[in-house]
Amino acid sequence: MPSFTRPVDVKTLKRLESGIDGLDAITHGGFVAGAAYLIQGRPGSGKTIFANQIAFHHTAQGGKVIFASLLSEPHDRLFQYLSTLSFFNSAEIGAGILYVSAFDTLENDGLDEVLKLLRREIIRHKATLLVLDGLMNVRSRSDTPLNTKKFIAELQVHASFAGCTALLLTSAEIDHGSPELTMVDGVFSFKEERVGMRSHRRIGIRKYRGSAYADGEHDYEITGDGIAIYPRIEALLNHPTAALALGEQLIPTGIPGLDSVLGGGFVERSATLVIGPPGAGKTTFGLNFLAGASADEHIALFGFVESPEQLIRKSNQLGLGLDRLLDQGRLNLHWQPTTQFIPDQIALFILAQIRELRLSRVLIDTLAALTRSSLQHGRQLEFASALVNEARALGSTVMMTWELGALPGENPMAPPPELCSLFDNVILTGFTEGASTCEPSLKIIKRRNGAYERSTQSAHIGQGGYSLTSIGKSTPQDR
Repeated sequence: MPSFTRPVDVKTLKRLESGIDGLDAITHGGFVAGAAYLIQGRPGSGKTIFANQIAFHHTAQGGKVIFASLLSEPHDRLFQYLSTLSFFNSAEIGAGILYVSAFDTLENDGLDEVLKLLRREIIRHKATLLVLDGLMNVRSRSDTPLNTKKFIAELQVHASFAGCTALLLTSAEIDHGSPELTMVDGVFSFKEERVGMRSHRRIGIRKYRGSAYADGEHDYEITGDGIAIYPRIEALLNHPTAALALGEQLIPTGIPGLDSVLGGGFVERSATLVIGPPGAGKTTFGLNFLAGASADEHIALFGFVESPEQLIRKSNQLGLGLDRLLDQGRLNLHWQPTTQFIPDQIALFILAQIRELRLSRVLIDTLAALTRSSLQHGRQLEFASALVNEARALGSTVMMTWELGALPGENPMAPPPELCSLFDNVILTGFTEGASTCEPSLKIIKRRNGAYERSTQSAHIGQGGYSLTSIGKSTPQDR
């Protein structure tokens, strides 16, 4: 599970942490204590799991919870499903969490008696969190919108007076003029979107009094641990958590011949994009970069194509010795197949690894695979910008690869120019066609800080990995 960097408000109200890291991150610390929140979403969206997960976390922190239901579903059936989730603790039922059925009271006696019931239980149990599941049934039993508004207002008064935070769950579609929306302090919406054959789950905040928050929608999933929320990194990290100052030193690239072309190597804490067609040596180039780390550096590769076993085998064949770094605990290899994944989850994991392990060199192979899903939603540039900037702010020198199209008639899949602007160095790998040979080549397209050779360099891929075989005769020039 990735860790999250949580923004801190200058002035804060007392908070009730949800225990869901992603939620506490986007709300800048959790629910405002004593406030009332509307949780809306269609059946199956995870509202009940969400509320129970928060409830069990709250009791683990010493709080007391009333979980009241206006639905006809028996609690035994609810417990049966909840028991499959890791947060469920049967010892808390009847102790920390009191489950109350208000369905019969609503059906037989009306809304006023439901209010009296909830008020009694809040006081008796000394509750600090109230969950009311089935708010849509309040609307169905109200003669007018005013009655719904009155019910919510009175419930808020009772809960707030007792120092109790309220979560009101509903499956109804709440529009902007609904009394539920106007009365509560915050609104969370669970949504599901179909893209092709895939389903995307997203949570959004439509209203949040008393605090700043990360706006927009954020991906979530239902796991064996409950609800996991992955904030959009461009919303969570709209500014890096530290200065983006480059280091004072030039560090070896790990590619024989390249340091002289660059006038000494990469600038520490810079970001490099290596682009090229299949077979041009991008991954090998990156492996050389990792192998060039000094003895006191910790490094990592986050890959989307070749598995760790394949990469270590390639490293051994090339004589790069990455297996030794792996055995020493200085190299971390992570592989995410390009099947179905949440980009923000991976990005947040990468940043958590950089922060926790103090990674000095990071290779992401490939950026196109990581950002492909975000491109569908028009956020590729913002996503990549937040990832690159935060990785550098945490002290890493970053290298990423990008694959170009190479087959006859294939449209070039070059990274957008605005994406290239994020990087200090852009390197093009390719081939030089001869009469009977096709040899690797390299050209530096961009170097933001320092001099470099502008001519195309002949390259070689073999023992020792990626290397330059000739140095162009042009004079290094500053950008």
